[in-house]
Amino acid sequence: MPALTRFVLPHATPRTAPGRPVADEDVRFGLLRARWQRRGLELTGFARPLDLDTGRPGSAWTWLTLRHQDPARPPLHLPSRPRRTPEVTDDSAQSAFNHDWSGFTALIRPARLRRHGRWLLGDWRIDATLFTLPRPGRPRRRYGALAPHWCGSGEYPPARWVDRDVRLQPYFADGRLHLRLERPAVRLDRAEPAADGIRLDGTADHCPAGTVLRLRHRQSDTVIRRPLTRSGNTFTVELPYRPFTAEGRGRGELEHWDAELVRPDGGAEPLWPDRRGGPVTGQHPLPDAPGRVLYLKQLADGRLQLCVQPAAGLVDRVLVRADGFELSGHCPAPAVDRLELVLRHGGTADAVRTPVEAGPDGRFRARVPATRTGSDGVPLPLRKGVWTAALEPADGTGPARPLLAAPAVLPDLPAATTAGTAPGGKRVLLERRWHDTLLVDSTPVLDAAERSAWTQARLRAEHYPAARREPLREAVLYDVFGGRGYADSPRAVHAELARRGTALEHLWVVDDAQAALPAGVRPVRVWSPEWYRALATCRYLVGNTHFPDFLERRPGQVVVQTWHGAPLKRIAHDVDNPWLADRGYLAALDRETPQWSLLLSPSPFATPILRRAFRYRGEVLESGYPRGDALARPDPRLAAAVRRRLGVPAGKRVVLYAPTWREDQQRGDGEGFRLDLRLDLDHARRLLGPDHVLLVRPHAHVREPLPGDGDGFLFDCGDYPDPQELLLVADVLVTDYSSIMFDFAITGRPMYFFTYDLEHYRDTLRGFSFDFESDAPGPLLPDSAELLDALRALADSGAQSPPGYAGRLRRFRAEHCVLDDGGAARRAVDRMLELGLPAG
Repeated sequence: MPALTRFVLPHATPRTAPGRPVADEDVRFGLLRARWQRRGLELTGFARPLDLDTGRPGSAWTWLTLRHQDPARPPLHLPSRPRRTPEVTDDSAQSAFNHDWSGFTALIRPARLRRHGRWLLGDWRIDATLFTLPRPGRPRRRYGALAPHWCGSGEYPPARWVDRDVRLQPYFADGRLHLRLERPAVRLDRAEPAADGIRLDGTADHCPAGTVLRLRHRQSDTVIRRPLTRSGNTFTVELPYRPFTAEGRGRGELEHWDAELVRPDGGAEPLWPDRRGGPVTGQHPLPDAPGRVLYLKQLADGRLQLCVQPAAGLVDRVLVRADGFELSGHCPAPAVDRLELVLRHGGTADAVRTPVEAGPDGRFRARVPATRTGSDGVPLPLRKGVWTAALEPADGTGPARPLLAAPAVLPDLPAATTAGTAPGGKRVLLERRWHDTLLVDSTPVLDAAERSAWTQARLRAEHYPAARREPLREAVLYDVFGGRGYADSPRAVHAELARRGTALEHLWVVDDAQAALPAGVRPVRVWSPEWYRALATCRYLVGNTHFPDFLERRPGQVVVQTWHGAPLKRIAHDVDNPWLADRGYLAALDRETPQWSLLLSPSPFATPILRRAFRYRGEVLESGYPRGDALARPDPRLAAAVRRRLGVPAGKRVVLYAPTWREDQQRGDGEGFRLDLRLDLDHARRLLGPDHVLLVRPHAHVREPLPGDGDGFLFDCGDYPDPQELLLVADVLVTDYSSIMFDFAITGRPMYFFTYDLEHYRDTLRGFSFDFESDAPGPLLPDSAELLDALRALADSGAQSPPGYAGRLRRFRAEHCVLDDGGAARRAVDRMLELGLPAG
């Protein structure tokens, strides 16, 4: 650890005696993690001032004070060790201050909570004091309390039995951390199935005759009382299943029963699972409520609660593997042949499925992968973000069962593994939320120190300008949609340069490790320090969408804008609605276009439209789009390989449905846009029949799942990296207003347009750059049934185009595909290299 500035720390005495210190509103205190080790409870937290930098060792020091509920007892002061926690800077989401050294670690030794051999039972409040040095030699003191973090032990810190009959329970109340040191009066040793119910065995310090077990139903205030069988200070109680489902109970999604032992004098004590006994928590199927269980649950504060709920997967063992996690547990046997473990991404609704080994006794074993396999068959790390986990019937006919963590595995969480290898690898965590619900967190490729707003501001303002002073290197940096993958025209440009054997280094921008690159191409993590340096130092930048707004083209640097679509719908400054302008898009575009050296145009028709829409005054090369070369000169071997990767059987007719997005169909969470499919998939299955497959390629902005994918007819190809390969194998294209029509027209194959919202799209959203209704190279069909009938009729007729559209398709190709002769990449690379030659 670096040398630290040492403070002379006074005791953190209250400023308002005898109450607590007044909390400062200009500092944030929090608990990140809590874990038990041999010496005691280790707390890792942070104290982040809102008005001061704490980015260097010694700039902040945190002191914890434990105050007993009895004000007569003296406080306990806990010094801490400063800890580097760049995640605090990242979580702060601001760029003014660095808080990498605002973290701390403190140790609570249980022995300090004893006096003269006796435990100091009761509630302990934890106060935090932050000492900072705004000016040398004059430390400032600020007060507060540790608030919970969003996940894991920072949200639900673990308890421990610190003596034979004494528990130390950390907990949060009113948003601040407390400790409860207690001697539970009633301790449960085990719970076992009995005749028509459950038998509980336990120990009670004071259990006179007449003591009963009382269960109170939260949803109805129904009370069940069960007598005890006593022997000394031990007891047994029988719980029949019937009362939990009588009188209409047990039908809700989740019903709670609070349990207490009640003495004849009215005194009541909750039940606590005892560490020395057998297993207490577990699920017991309810005979009168199929699919539902009586779940004996240990709450976050250690008490026992009984829940009536659908069966869940209760995980009692976690093993970390190189490719993920192996979970074992118990789930009452479902009435289905096969179970799958399903991970669902919270933002994109992607799903990853793996088979589950299940035995007749309800035991199961499942693998949680750290990777996913896309529709192209290539394994990649799980997308960043939180993935929920559940057990589901493989045939999709039954309910999903969430995965819950048994108390035995809580200390093992979070568990971590690595997906992929550097620089494309990433950490994947098995975490818990809401105390015991398991989830998977695929962390960003950039670590916290790299991705924080503070670091990013300095990379942009300092690192990038400094790198611009370095010599240009003979390298190409390729970017497809900000790092989406190896695809589109930049892919064709790279292939042409590789074919020529040019002495250039090839760098490819990759976001979140979500790309498989060919040999000889090095990945560059978007927003990483090496990305900023590559933007500043590579002689050639080749991209198909917008470059970052801080980019400033250097003398001798060549910026090639391939763009990503021919203009059917209006784009940029041609769009006659406020959607783009209101989001700052057009202003950013006006700053960007002067940095382009070269703009590729797919056709003479497109050139004036692109100039006008982008307000671009630089050089335009009418080369055709390089990505079109693969369709102009198709490779049968590549087409066969694509069909194999997709899993499309030989002889099947391939229909590709590739709609565009609608800017007025944004999801409620603000993450992407809705899948407004409108295509009747069940009717498509019945009508098109077993000789067809339907590939659906939603626009990349669409973030919703495709229902029914994977049945042998429907293929969700939303994550397929390069749509040109899908066009290569498609026998017929269905789209709406997507520019993909221009690419597919190169093939001369038939296409149809599903135009259910034509008037709205034409008159309100975007509008068109030519008379789409008169010149479209295929029928415009507003109804799903009409579209499917046309597809079936075309297949039955064996025709090469829809009736009456052969001539229109020829005219369309003559106007829009005149440059698609297979040489677009060659022309683009020729001009790019010419521009990169030294002047003179």
